[in-house]
Amino acid sequence: MSPRGNNAPQVAPAYTGRLAMAPVPSLRLPDDAMDPDAAYRFIHDELMLDGSSRLNLATFVTTWMDPQAEKLMAETFDKNMIDKDEYPATAAIEQRCVCMVADLFHAEDLRDDDPSSAIGVSTIGSSEAVMLAGLAMKWRWREKVGDGWKGRTPNLVMGSNVQVVWEKFCRYFDVEPRYLPMAEDRYVITPEQVLDAIDEDTIGVVAILGTTYTGELEPIAEICAALDKLAAGGGLDVPVHVDAASGGFVVPFLHPDLEWDFRLPRVVSINVSGHKYGLTYPGIGFVVWRSKEYLPEGLVFHVNYLGGDMPTFTLNFSRPGNQVVGQYYNFLRLGRAGYAQVMHCLSSTARWLGDQLRESKHFEVVADGSSIPVVSFRLKGDFGYTEFDISQALRSFGWQVPAYTMPEGAEDVVMLRVVVREGFSADLARALHDDVLTVLDDLDKLKPRGQFNDVQPFAH
Repeated sequence: MSPRGNNAPQVAPAYTGRLAMAPVPSLRLPDDAMDPDAAYRFIHDELMLDGSSRLNLATFVTTWMDPQAEKLMAETFDKNMIDKDEYPATAAIEQRCVCMVADLFHAEDLRDDDPSSAIGVSTIGSSEAVMLAGLAMKWRWREKVGDGWKGRTPNLVMGSNVQVVWEKFCRYFDVEPRYLPMAEDRYVITPEQVLDAIDEDTIGVVAILGTTYTGELEPIAEICAALDKLAAGGGLDVPVHVDAASGGFVVPFLHPDLEWDFRLPRVVSINVSGHKYGLTYPGIGFVVWRSKEYLPEGLVFHVNYLGGDMPTFTLNFSRPGNQVVGQYYNFLRLGRAGYAQVMHCLSSTARWLGDQLRESKHFEVVADGSSIPVVSFRLKGDFGYTEFDISQALRSFGWQVPAYTMPEGAEDVVMLRVVVREGFSADLARALHDDVLTVLDDLDKLKPRGQFNDVQPFAH
């Protein structure tokens, strides 16, 4: 008798069934449903063509979290952050996170009798946070100049090294951007540049705590001091916003005595990315204000159609609550001591890598990882190849190390950058260094002379 019968097991081959015989359309909905395992395999296999996020040294965004955090975040994908009346525990966690961030930055409105009084919101990364901070500065400028604001053009003073979201803010909300140029040997703005650029229509000055181009800290205290002196002499009174997207969760632990935050009276608002050195998966950010007087009430909406009175100041509406939950996990899990330990460890790894690159005959190290755990470096001579060639060659080892030109004022300078994040161990740093040496040895022989200058996919 044939072994085949009604009770014989069904054969369901993983790769010789549906996936091989009936290709799935990619630009329209398929006609038929698909087995969930087959759908998973189809998507999973295509995603293998992506680069490894852990070896992506271009991104500041977190690529590793504790398994317990991943479990919590998976359990809260379905909770809508905006439904605060339906999800009061998630809403309370959000406000606790805002208060913790505001306390870390020494905000004024935190009182012992009302520790929940911090003025701020969680956002989808620093991009939304920047938009909200910019709007608050614009509305305060409008209140200051009075009814005549409609005939005037507000401006925002910032370096040409700002992240592109600031350009978006100015374009979307009709603000003139006043970019301060860099120089061949300077990649941050100066107080003198700021004083020369501001006028009565300046809504604020943006200073960066950890630039994305090099990882350097701008001289925030010096900029504020120059503006304070100007205002004290009867001149313009211009507020400062600190873009701490990259450095806000680093500097308080690596350099606690450095004054850059609300300890400087000139600073009115700060944004920070939880999904960068806040150590949380994307996308989560925060914007906090010194006190409630710096967030105009006219920007806050009150709605009740989701249940209860809900004040809201966001550009996004519905978004998952799991991002805030993941951030809260990190705050509880690590505390100040844990964050300090992580940041010192990352800085030590970055500084080791910076020292190794500096000892090479090939590189000038611009930032060595001591400010924030970012190493930026460039070739210090003509070796017959460019930074772009190095970046491309490292891809053959799996590393994604970006090469890019610097902003206005230093357009002829090309930079390489390594962001040292949680999950990038000292062993991986040694492996990267070994691969860099191998690449340099090969390029010294080949001398491609900028063969890959025009094919770099990285865009700052």
